Amino acid sequence: MLLLHLSDVDEANWAEKFRAALGAYPVVRRGDDFDPADVRYIFVWKPKADAFDGLTGLEAILSLGAGVDALLKHPNLPDAPVVRFVDSDLSQRMSDYVVAHVTMHHRLYTRFRADQKARRWNQIYPPAASETTVGIMGMGVLGQDAAKRLVPLGFDLRSWSRTPKAIDGVEGFAGAESFDAFLAGTDILVNLLPLTPETTGILNSATFAKLRRDRLDGGPVIINAARGGHQREADIVAALADGTLGAASLDVFETEPLPADSPLWAIENCYVTPHIAAISNEATGVRYFTKIIEDHKAGKPLINVVDRDRGY
Repeated sequence: MLLLHLSDVDEANWAEKFRAALGAYPVVRRGDDFDPADVRYIFVWKPKADAFDGLTGLEAILSLGAGVDALLKHPNLPDAPVVRFVDSDLSQRMSDYVVAHVTMHHRLYTRFRADQKARRWNQIYPPAASETTVGIMGMGVLGQDAAKRLVPLGFDLRSWSRTPKAIDGVEGFAGAESFDAFLAGTDILVNLLPLTPETTGILNSATFAKLRRDRLDGGPVIINAARGGHQREADIVAALADGTLGAASLDVFETEPLPADSPLWAIENCYVTPHIAAISNEATGVRYFTKIIEDHKAGKPLINVVDRDRGY
């Protein structure tokens, strides 16, 4: 039996699509009449405190989100494999966001928008893409896809990850010992890291001060489309005000929705989007997890299982 426990999404619609895909295999929702001991798989998003109560026969936890940091903090998370959502459509959407904001900042949009408002004709020429280094933090599925789509645009690319990754067209840095060297040659910093104790708050004043400053007019730029827990928003506000950063694109925040009194809303060189960089698509999500369930029932191993020690 598959149990759906989804918050803040249309659970009924997901259930309908799973029932159509899984045929005779039972699919239930919270509030339905079922025996919790019969549940073998639970499909979750923002599970409540009682989500796993009575699930003594659970074989796998299926996570709607690509990131599982919040799920791993659940106080009653069972000792069952956690499978994360890995999907080409989700990766494409995230890469669309990253490419759009990288190219916007590379072409000095903040500067020219200010000039337009001031009716000021100021012919400052952006550096060539090949003279601009985009540094991507996180070389998982999303980071690798973003790099693959930026390579043909001619940017100089570098990456930083926990362990070494060899990606064509990307200079790789790995481990804490190489972090400063990675930052020193980066003009546009893109964060796609998983949120772990080691990466919490990594977007802070110390990090910003180590970015390269001699390429982009106005200063280096950060783009965060990963998790709000990666950033220290007070540090971002200060860095945008004093010129340590030339601009920032933020899709995630320490508190969501972003409070109306947050100073980030009013900063002209800060671009705020409401956690929309990538979304889990119902059609591809149902197809992905249906295959996982059917393969597992047939004795095949689960794929994309989270390493709880690493946190992703």
